Amino acid sequence: MAVGEMRWPRQAVSTLLLALLLLLPPIVLTRVVGRLADDWPGIRQWVEQPLTEHTLTVAVTATAWVIWLMLAATVTLRAAARARAAAGWLRKLPLPTPLQATATGVAGAAALSAGAHTAVTGTAAENPLPATAPTLDHPADTDITHPPDLGDANGVEVPGGWLPRETAEHIAAAAALVWLRRRRAYQPHPPDGARDGDDLAPLPATVTNLQTALASTPPDAATGIAHHQPAGSIASLPPGRIALTGPGALDAARGMLVTTVLTRLRHPAPAAPLVITRTAATMLLGADISAQELPGVRVVDNAEAILASSPAAEDPTREETNRSAASDRPVLILESSPQSGPVAAALTAGTGTAIILSATTADAIWHVDAAGHTVDPRHPDRAGLRLCVLDPAAATDLLTVITQAHPPDTRPGAVPQAATVAAPERQLIPRQTTGTHRIHPPPHATTGPLDLRVLGEPTLLADGTPVPIRRNAALQVLVFLAVHPDGATTGQLVEVIWPGLPAHRLTGRLYTTLSDLRATLRAAGGLAVLDHTDNRYRLHPAHLDVDLWRLRTLAAHAATALTNPAAAWQAVVDAYTGDLAAGHPWPWLDPAREATRRHILDAYAALAAAEPNPRRALDLLQAGIRVDPYNQALHQRAIGILTALGDHDNAAELADTYAQRLSAAGLAPADVRHPGLQNGAEPMYRR
Repeated sequence: MAVGEMRWPRQAVSTLLLALLLLLPPIVLTRVVGRLADDWPGIRQWVEQPLTEHTLTVAVTATAWVIWLMLAATVTLRAAARARAAAGWLRKLPLPTPLQATATGVAGAAALSAGAHTAVTGTAAENPLPATAPTLDHPADTDITHPPDLGDANGVEVPGGWLPRETAEHIAAAAALVWLRRRRAYQPHPPDGARDGDDLAPLPATVTNLQTALASTPPDAATGIAHHQPAGSIASLPPGRIALTGPGALDAARGMLVTTVLTRLRHPAPAAPLVITRTAATMLLGADISAQELPGVRVVDNAEAILASSPAAEDPTREETNRSAASDRPVLILESSPQSGPVAAALTAGTGTAIILSATTADAIWHVDAAGHTVDPRHPDRAGLRLCVLDPAAATDLLTVITQAHPPDTRPGAVPQAATVAAPERQLIPRQTTGTHRIHPPPHATTGPLDLRVLGEPTLLADGTPVPIRRNAALQVLVFLAVHPDGATTGQLVEVIWPGLPAHRLTGRLYTTLSDLRATLRAAGGLAVLDHTDNRYRLHPAHLDVDLWRLRTLAAHAATALTNPAAAWQAVVDAYTGDLAAGHPWPWLDPAREATRRHILDAYAALAAAEPNPRRALDLLQAGIRVDPYNQALHQRAIGILTALGDHDNAAELADTYAQRLSAAGLAPADVRHPGLQNGAEPMYRR
């Protein structure tokens, strides 16, 4: 017998016993009280004789009534609690809303119609009709449609917009690629001593803010957001005309432009680029950046020629047979919807997607609020899918970095290659914590100046003993002031440590951080190491030795040394103990870290150039390659020495290893097999 079949007789018996307990006692007690009422004792009689048979019966009867009332109250309360629970459960039932009921009815009617049609034709299922944009309401009610619901995955807030996390991670990877390109192109120790510091310029503020936000808010593994397509990407856009309305319309269009460019870089389609009219580009970007320079983007005065010559337009069945490959679909950004002509015909046939920047006739109308949420005008309190939104400044910053990371190939006949987006060479920034326990500094002050080492893992030493820095923000301030010995203002420190956040709301946090750091330094050294004069914070050079300062002094001396320059460059090599603040991914650190690395590359290149022994020169170049394995000039010089020595196998192996490293990082491998290709230089050594 099943468990359910055995349970109901037991429940019936329990219900019957409960009913008897509730009904029988009142009936019996009422009759007893009725008999006692005829001979109820008076007060005087009860006082004179309290323990008579009659008074004892009355006391027992009253006690029974109290017990019954307690039982009845308990049953009533339990029944009320169960009723409330049942009512709450009913409220939580996933009952269909009017919209869902309408959609279900439409779907049911469509299924019945499809079944009847299949029964008649027998082959309708083999040739499905083109999919249309998902409708938010019944077509007879309104033509407003809603983007496909991919889930509002958490994203990244930046000044001027919001990005889905996957899009933000691609931007961070592009930023890392920019620095790798700069490292690859750097020419160590040029013969004429010329230096070009333009490639050490920091990346735009929006990008650094994005990098910091990404690192300070690690993704929740349970959400699985890595499997979502970014909202507004090619894969999430239905075919046809999509008109954007609302206060966030243009910001959402900029977000779509950025995500589409990133998608084109990952899945290039030369025959179907992203097409944007000049008018639309001006509406979105203004004159800050030329959309013509964006990879995978084609700016035209008239989009009809591009779309009409695309394979999808020439062969409409191509889109039907490859509809699953959304990245092959042409995407157009237009200021208005075309009403006739080849573009209108192609969009009507579903062979392309057009993003319309004005509320005109369209297959789908997406109303976007200022935060990027798609909103149903009839239910403004219900926020829908959140799209990537960017203001003109933020979009310009992001597109600038994308262009620098993936410059267009201007060679005749060049075919775009899929961009392998390399993960940034950084670990997540730990959150700024106040600490669960306090690490006390040394109990006695040092007799000499403190020693701050920022080459390698940042460490503060007092008489050779490490001094713990309790706050992560304090450590970042200490390293920043070491990198900038001229000091920094309060606003600069706030912008560096907490980029993109309102400075006036973080000043108190900075003062707390500086107060804690000043107390730690004073307790360790007994001197005022952190100065605050002229509204600038500085590290006192007389009370603190910094290895970075010594390295910079040695590098400046070696670059101008007229006598014994080899010894001067060797001193630079000996002073280098590692990358600047190794292991810390603060975005502001990239320019200073690269500049410090270049001092060492210059030293190794100068020592190798002055070394008469080719084997010793090769060892020096290989040491430089270990410092920066992406630098092309050092590889070319090392391969030149190997080739001159006749060691062609090792030369080829070094060239192949370097090409593989570049490819893995997302950089196009360069031809470094033959010496003398760089600037027409001759091999350094000949047999």
